[in-house]
Amino acid sequence: MPLWLYWVLLGLIAGSLAKFLVPGRDPSGCIVTVVLGILGAFIGGLIGSALGWGHVSAGDFDLRSLGIATLGSIIVLLVGRLLRRLR
Repeated sequence: MPLWLYWVLLGLIAGSLAKFLVPGRDPSGCIVTVVLGILGAFIGGLIGSALGWGHVSAGDFDLRSLGIATLGSIIVLLVGRLLRRLR
């Protein structure tokens, strides 16, 4: 599988899980969900590496990568809600 397709698939799954675990009114398009998941995978990978939990590995689809990406997506989702509320 090409690397970009892996990131899109991981982004879609992680973004969908984040929206499911943190219910509320958010932009719900497929592209927004993929971008949310990809940003979450990046943020989660940085946090996971810093805390020694592991990292989001490219090419291997495992539960640890999915969990870290979902955690990062939840953080991105909550920060986005906070920024929208401050406006």
